[in-house]
Amino acid sequence: MQKDHSLTRRRALFAGAAALGAAGVAAALVPGAGGRGAPAPPPVAGAPAARRPLRPSEYRLRPLTGYGPPRAAPGRTPVRKEPLLKVPENGRTIVLSFDDGPDPRYTPDILDTLARHEVRAMFFVCGEMAAYHPDLLARMADEGHVVGNHTWSHPLLTGLRRARIRSEMERTSDVVEEHYGARPEWFRAPYGAWNRAAFQLGAELGMEPLAWTVDTLDWTEPGTRTIVGRVEDGAAPGVVVLSHDAGGDRSQSVKALRSYLPHLLDSGYHVTVPRREYL
Repeated sequence: MQKDHSLTRRRALFAGAAALGAAGVAAALVPGAGGRGAPAPPPVAGAPAARRPLRPSEYRLRPLTGYGPPRAAPGRTPVRKEPLLKVPENGRTIVLSFDDGPDPRYTPDILDTLARHEVRAMFFVCGEMAAYHPDLLARMADEGHVVGNHTWSHPLLTGLRRARIRSEMERTSDVVEEHYGARPEWFRAPYGAWNRAAFQLGAELGMEPLAWTVDTLDWTEPGTRTIVGRVEDGAAPGVVVLSHDAGGDRSQSVKALRSYLPHLLDSGYHVTVPRREYL
C-alpha cells in the first residue's frame, strides 16, 4: 500500500509538471557519442573515410546532428532522423546527464551533490541495473530528476534486429515506469550509435532521442581535474554534458561533479533538466 501511494504521488507530480508546459528542444552540430572501451585516435585531416565497420568506442568520433521537429506522414508517429544535442538557449541553461546506472557505489553520491546544490539532472539508466536498484529510481523521482532509457543491457543497436532493439527499449521503459512512476520520455543509444530502427521504435514508445554537446570522456578515467576542465571549458548556454555513474570506476566522476557544479552555478548557469514539447 505504501509503495502504491508513493507511485501515485509521483505520477501526480509528473502530470502537474507536464501541465505547466514544456520547453522546446533545439539542436546543433556536435561530435561525440558515449560508451565504453578505449577511444580510437581521431581521423587525420584529409584522409579518406574508413571503410571498415566502426567499433562501439569509435562512434563517439562521428558527428551527430539533429535539426527541427520530426516529420511524419499523416496518421503516423513522427520520427527523427538524428538525435537532439542541445536545449533551448534561453538564458544560461545547462543540462547534466549521467549514463549506464544506477550503481549504488556512485549514484547516491552524485544524487547527494545534486541535492546539496538544489539542482536536477538526467539519468539514462540501463534496465538491468535499474531492476537491481529500484530504490535509486524512486529517489530520482522524489528529487525531481529525469530518468531516460539507455536500453536494457547496453548493446550496440546498429548490429541488432528490430525485435531485439524493441525488447531492449521496452523492458527498460517497463522497469522505469514500475519504480520511477512514469515511462521515460527520452532515450539515448549506447555508444551514441543510432539507426533508423532505433529512431522509429523510440518514437513508437513515446521517446525523443537525446545525445549531448560536451563529452567528459570520464569512462576513460582521465583524472578528476581533466574531467572538471572539460566541463568548464565546454560550458555554454544550452549544452548537454555527458558523464557516467556506472559501467566502471566512477569515483573520478563523483569527485569532479563536486568541483564543477558549484563553479557552474557561481558562473551564473542554471543547471536543470529539459521538458518535452510534443511537436
